[in-house]
Amino acid sequence: MRDAVRCVSPAAHHRVKIALVSEHASPLGAGFGQGAHIAQLSTALTRLGHEVVVYTRKDDPSAPDRVRTDAGYDVVHVRAGPACRLPEEEVAGRLGEFAEFLVREWRAGPPDVVHSYHWTSGLAGVIAAHVVGVPVVHTYNALGTGRAGYRTDAEALAARRASWIVASNAQEAAELGRLGVRRTRVSVVPCGVDTGLFTPDGPAAPRNALRRIVATGELTCHDGFPDAVAAVSTMDDTELVVVGGGDRIAGLRKLADEFGALDRVVFAGVVPPAGLPALVRSADVVVCVPWCDPFGVAALQAMACGVPVVTTAVGALTDVVVHNVTGVHVPAGKPRVLARVLRRLLADGTWREELGIAARDRVVARYSLDRVAKEAAAVYERLVAGCGPGRVVG
Repeated sequence: MRDAVRCVSPAAHHRVKIALVSEHASPLGAGFGQGAHIAQLSTALTRLGHEVVVYTRKDDPSAPDRVRTDAGYDVVHVRAGPACRLPEEEVAGRLGEFAEFLVREWRAGPPDVVHSYHWTSGLAGVIAAHVVGVPVVHTYNALGTGRAGYRTDAEALAARRASWIVASNAQEAAELGRLGVRRTRVSVVPCGVDTGLFTPDGPAAPRNALRRIVATGELTCHDGFPDAVAAVSTMDDTELVVVGGGDRIAGLRKLADEFGALDRVVFAGVVPPAGLPALVRSADVVVCVPWCDPFGVAALQAMACGVPVVTTAVGALTDVVVHNVTGVHVPAGKPRVLARVLRRLLADGTWREELGIAARDRVVARYSLDRVAKEAAAVYERLVAGCGPGRVVG
């Protein structure tokens, strides 16, 4: 049975209790992607005086049930299925357990607003918020066009039941129309970056005499890293530093060997967030060429450091990078085009400097953590104040 919808006056909500549901991406130690976005947003919202709790599925048996981070927000590891990484189709079968945990947790101490990310979190978060009677904001990240039916059904449910939709980029906002989401129910709140940590000033990681290209981002099936390896294999006196770990490293190493470039591809492994700025500053160019990217974290980090970026024109990268002004766009899956652009950039130090300066200016003006957190908080506060503009639908 659904509890009564809770409406509180604006005056009572100087401090908003925010539940962020990120089932598959923990903010703890995340350098890129959704996990990094959740970590940065939670940090900035806490700094603004709000109370933030992040809920993520427990996929490590050694993870404590609840953690208070140094930034002041809590992370709750929800027991839903075995404490190990599961494929998406198996996670789908555990979302009922996840939602039941949220209902118990929120009935004992309800948040003022819920914000769920990705379809798995959306299904659990929207159902639990509906039962408890709190407004819920949903972010899709990337829509599951052509994916399994259970995912598209879950996305449609979130579209109907969410109080409000927050898109991470303009491309995503435009795509939401196919789910029947009215544009008047959508706000675009991008990912932000810590412009105090990622800055042009500061130490750079050691490097050799080779020109250095750094490839950062999430190592996934659509990361574009093979294109970066293929491009650099055709470039003399140039090394590629790959940041990240996981199962895909072995395949990238094999690919570099096949191209005869294994001696010029450096696998840096997982670099903690605090160590990323020095590595990024050491680059002549940062490459970020995924097939999809809802957040643009890697590009934002490089731009904040004043390092020129070459990216694909997908997702958030179409907003973040202004072509030939703050970076250069290349088509996805075209390593020859990528190599040609990289050669031009490496041969023109003035162009690289111009792009880097403009990139830093754009990030400071539009993508600072404080600005992004204030935009997100404004959405939460409007919903909590009157349970509108998108009241929880019965």
